[in-house]
This record gives sequence, structure tokens and C-alpha cells, in this order.
Amino acid sequence: MIGGNILLDTNIIIRIFGGDKLLVDKLNNQSVFFIPSIVVGELYVGVNRVINRSKHLKMLEEFINQSRILSVDLETSRYYGEIVAALFKKGKPIPTNDIWIASLAKQHQLTLISNDAHFKLIDKLKVKSW
Repeated sequence: MIGGNILLDTNIIIRIFGGDKLLVDKLNNQSVFFIPSIVVGELYVGVNRVINRSKHLKMLEEFINQSRILSVDLETSRYYGEIVAALFKKGKPIPTNDIWIASLAKQHQLTLISNDAHFKLIDKLKVKSW
């Protein structure tokens, strides 16, 4: 099996929707990929802010149907607490949604695909930029 251990961040999916051929090709080489429910929520925010809502909504829902969605549970919350405390000690807060996304990546031992540099502040989080 090729791939199957990646978790996509919002910024990557937005670039895929924008037709970034390199990212589309990389994603097509994955047998399976995961999306946090938090990212799905962020994407729905975007869909509800654009002019051609129905076109973007259809694109998003087709993408969701090809994905495996991971939701927050009690174990995710434990990771969240550890990450927030560690970032607090470093004096390096990051956006709350991104901490939930990182928590899901750590919980499920997935590599987070994101172009947000602040994820590198989280200890033992596997992150790759595409």
C-alpha cells in the first residue's frame, strides 16, 4: 500500500481545490488519506463565504466522500491538553483549531501535511510540507 498515513490540513486541501497539479498528483498516489473533522468545519466556513456556494459545496462534499474523517474523542482531548501545556511552557501559542488537528495526528500516529510552520513547535508531531 502506498501512503495511508497522512492527515491533511486545511491549507493543503484549499490548494488541491485550486488545482495545484503537484498536490493533486501526490494525493492521487495515496491509497487512503485522513481529514480532521475540524478541517471539514473550516472548509464549510469557506464554502459559506464564497459567491458560487453551490459549486464549492459540491466540490467539498465529493472530496469528503473520498476521505476518511477523524473526529475528536476523549483520547484526542488528552493529547490536546498535553500540547497546550507544552506550548504554554514554551510561550508559543498557536491557533486552537490547529492544536486539535495536531492532537488527532499524534493520536492516530499520522503525518500531518501542512504548510503552517507553527506545527513544528509541537514535540513529536510528524509534519511534512507539500
